[in-house]
Amino acid sequence: MTARYCSLAQQSAPAFAPGLAAERLGALRGGRLMWVNGTVLHYCFFDREDDGSVIALPGNAGTRWVSWVGGQEQREVVRDCFRAWADLGVGVTFAEVDDRSEAELRIGFQAGDGCWSAVGRDALSAGLNERTMNVGWDVTAPGERAVVLHEIGHALGMRHEHQSPFAGLHFDDEAVYAELSGPPHHWSRDRIHFNVLRKLDPAEANGSVWDAQSVMEYPFAAGLILEPEQFRAGVQPPGTLSPLDREFALRWYPPQSVQRPPALVPFRSAPLSLGPGGQADFTVEPLETREYAVGVFGECDSVVVVFEERDGEPRFLAGRDDGGAPFNATIRARLVRGRRYVVRVRQYCGWGSGESALMCW
Repeated sequence: MTARYCSLAQQSAPAFAPGLAAERLGALRGGRLMWVNGTVLHYCFFDREDDGSVIALPGNAGTRWVSWVGGQEQREVVRDCFRAWADLGVGVTFAEVDDRSEAELRIGFQAGDGCWSAVGRDALSAGLNERTMNVGWDVTAPGERAVVLHEIGHALGMRHEHQSPFAGLHFDDEAVYAELSGPPHHWSRDRIHFNVLRKLDPAEANGSVWDAQSVMEYPFAAGLILEPEQFRAGVQPPGTLSPLDREFALRWYPPQSVQRPPALVPFRSAPLSLGPGGQADFTVEPLETREYAVGVFGECDSVVVVFEERDGEPRFLAGRDDGGAPFNATIRARLVRGRRYVVRVRQYCGWGSGESALMCW
């Protein structure tokens, strides 16, 4: 039987302003979906009735359950896979919550909807009652845990490895279409192209070489790959986090320093000198309760996020992305005296030392 694959939702390519320099455009493509480091990604599970699984039937026929595969064993596999990513020592951490309004990642178990995830910060565009990830079959079965590791990789901003332009894979396109248009997938040609045959921009790839052992690599049966010749017999990744998966995750999310970030003093600018993927963190402890503005200045493409510390943990308060735009990111938020806030600035592309700054006012 054909291996069951992750199925990302089809989306249009991101639009950037015309005339951007190649270096700037590449940095934007590579980093636009990555979280700021130090983020605590809160996740929650939908129960059957929360997952949109109860539908009303016409007339007096009552209700019907849509097929649902969630259960404690399924949930424990998901928890274990979050722990596996956290055990790499990455600077992003994970915390389970019950309140979906507190969760950046919301996980459902609708059977028939496949396994998929929003990629990185795309999860923030989903409504509070919408899933950002689905686990649509029994992942307690042997060999199925890999798909959950794969979906969490997407949630961290990783793409499909076989779509890397560095892979050099030449598929038998019609054989792939025939394989995935039948059971158990029944995918359309557009979905097959989007998830398998489409090549990523080099800046979007998980690395500069193809990693056939990556958890983000699909397994492929014999006869689907024409070249390189040694893969005509197929590709069978082990379903675990590879050394290059770890390298990618630690490059984007290095371990967090235990030192307290410097204070951002209102009306006093803090110079920034950040290269692509570089980040600067600051704390704000307001002396009065009011609306504050936090913004960057100068030539930069950045993501600015304000977190409020609650019970010793940063909770997302507000964020703004000015990547590729002719303006600088500014956040306006009500900050409360006596509370502690953390401001994180992540840069897409560096334009030289001292040419940008952060200020709170």
